[in-house]
Amino acid sequence: MATNVDLSSSQLLAFPRASLGALRSALIRDTGGAFATFLQEAGYAGGDAIFASFRSWLAARGAGDAESLDVETYQSHATEFFREMGWGSLAITPLHDVVAIVDSSDWAESDATGGLPYPACHYSTGLFADFFGRTAEAPLAVLEVECRSSGSHRCRFLVGSAEIMQHLYERMAAGATYEEAAADLA
Repeated sequence: MATNVDLSSSQLLAFPRASLGALRSALIRDTGGAFATFLQEAGYAGGDAIFASFRSWLAARGAGDAESLDVETYQSHATEFFREMGWGSLAITPLHDVVAIVDSSDWAESDATGGLPYPACHYSTGLFADFFGRTAEAPLAVLEVECRSSGSHRCRFLVGSAEIMQHLYERMAAGATYEEAAADLA
């Protein structure tokens, strides 16, 4: 059952994928490494409106309130919502029961022809941190570890508490894989 979001009655607007890609390219060109922070902050700021639309989307389906859904049902609805909103397909799985993995082989922010040397879906990392954090018991952080823009066949985001994500980041900076870093905490 497809449920369209009425953009005129929400805090959302339609925004072409090409525009998001052009914005990222211009920020990389003009700000160097600082571009990631700008996009993350913008994504995080949009999380509230996206989550409000998710609530409306759930209500239109008679699915209940996001906070009352069990984890599996919440993840199923969230993946369908993002797909219907044009962001792409998602699969959400646990990694060592420490973090959630969010995978997409067709994520809208990525550019398979981008040729970037690093993951670059920074708008999405901010968006996911706010969106998924709204039903978590503590604020969440998100780290993209694979990206179609840097040659991977998928975008892969790790979602977890700030403390866990800091540990993963530090271990990865020291040469560990994210799987090894997460296994340390299991």
